[in-house]
Amino acid sequence: MNNHFTITIHDDNGVKQFNVHRFVKKALLYSSVFILGMVFIAVTTILYLNHSVEAIELKRNGMQKAYEDIKETNLALQNNMQITNNSLEKKKKELLELSDSLTEIEVLIGLKPMAESSIEERVSATKIDSQQRAVLMQLIPNGSPIEYRGVTSRYGYRIHPTLGKKEFHRGTDMKAAMNTPVYAPADAIVEWSGYHKKSGFGRLVILEHSYGFKTYYGHLNKTVVKSGTFVKKGTLIAYTGNTGMSNGPHLHYEIRFIHRNVNPFWFIKWTQQHYDEIFQKEKKIPWQSLIMATIHLRLQATQTQQSLQLVQNSKEN
Repeated sequence: MNNHFTITIHDDNGVKQFNVHRFVKKALLYSSVFILGMVFIAVTTILYLNHSVEAIELKRNGMQKAYEDIKETNLALQNNMQITNNSLEKKKKELLELSDSLTEIEVLIGLKPMAESSIEERVSATKIDSQQRAVLMQLIPNGSPIEYRGVTSRYGYRIHPTLGKKEFHRGTDMKAAMNTPVYAPADAIVEWSGYHKKSGFGRLVILEHSYGFKTYYGHLNKTVVKSGTFVKKGTLIAYTGNTGMSNGPHLHYEIRFIHRNVNPFWFIKWTQQHYDEIFQKEKKIPWQSLIMATIHLRLQATQTQQSLQLVQNSKEN
């Protein structure tokens, strides 16, 4: 059995031969195969690691891009939140200003500010009372019938300027030059317009208003309305003068409620800015009943308007 093989080497010195045992041959062969295998594994591993590194790099780049996108989104959200907060602060400021203005209106029209109620509820209540007040001040005498320059003789007991004796003065004598325009302080029917001998008022205008009110305008120089006509608030009705039992040009202004005299001064001072004062000053008037009557009047007018609208719509259809 041949267990050897010969290796021949040729060089300048001649030929040399070496006998190598087959075991060594196998060892060399296996070593070569092992080395080749290791080289293959190393190369494969290197390629796999390179691929993994590239994948990781791609993933890292993707995560970096996602991070940048999220960062930009967060920045945009922060900007939107800032804009929203600024808008909310602005709206909050506007609501506070609205609430303050609403409080002023509530005080002006005699409502107690409803701090616990919503803005919508307060606006609704204010709207109702504003309409109610507007109707009330359109129908009941209020404000000065002439340009106000003070009074010469107040309501109550006094010494009569021409008769010289103590008497109860049922009206207010208002300072006025000759031919000062006199205006109706509320809607009314002209009950009297002309010279009135028995009363001592000289030329006199009597206006009959709603809810039992009447107003008297005495010592006039000229009247410009006729009895039985309707006049609206602010209508010119006469000019001041010095007729009748008078000691100088002025306007005798008198207000009666169901044939009882009341102090005209509080009605002269009754304006939008001093809406509440008359309710405390003039106790002879059942104000609550008048206010309720005004509400019912406004409701009836609204219902009538709605009914007329329904009739009109049915005719059109």
